[in-house]
Amino acid sequence: MKGARTARPRGAKPEPAGGPPALRAKIMQRLLIITTNCVLLALLLVGSPAVTGAQFWNWQVSSVPAARTLMLWGLALAAAGNAAAALFGIRGRKERKLCWEWAAVFGALLGAEYAFVHGRLNFNWLKQFLLWLQKHF
Repeated sequence: MKGARTARPRGAKPEPAGGPPALRAKIMQRLLIITTNCVLLALLLVGSPAVTGAQFWNWQVSSVPAARTLMLWGLALAAAGNAAAALFGIRGRKERKLCWEWAAVFGALLGAEYAFVHGRLNFNWLKQFLLWLQKHF
């Protein structure tokens, strides 16, 4: 059949160019999840040290424990918020998986920050390696 079209019920409107509205809503929801978490990550990693790192010449005015507490609580709340959204708020499978991935990212950062604050994670090996490179090259 030359030029055959798919059958559409009489009086039905064609689909819009962007796809069905449900698909567009899911894409927008994924975009909202990603954007919100990226902004939150930037605020925690850049904004928190900038807010608590008041410095006058070479003298630090702010307290280090306040900065650490703010970072730990921020990461914990971000991980818990993503987990809660995945458990209770999000219905789509892909969107729920995205929330769990972001919860894992914030949880891993929380674990690394906790280990660094409590002395279980240090970078002496990096210092030694860089000194060795400087000495040999």
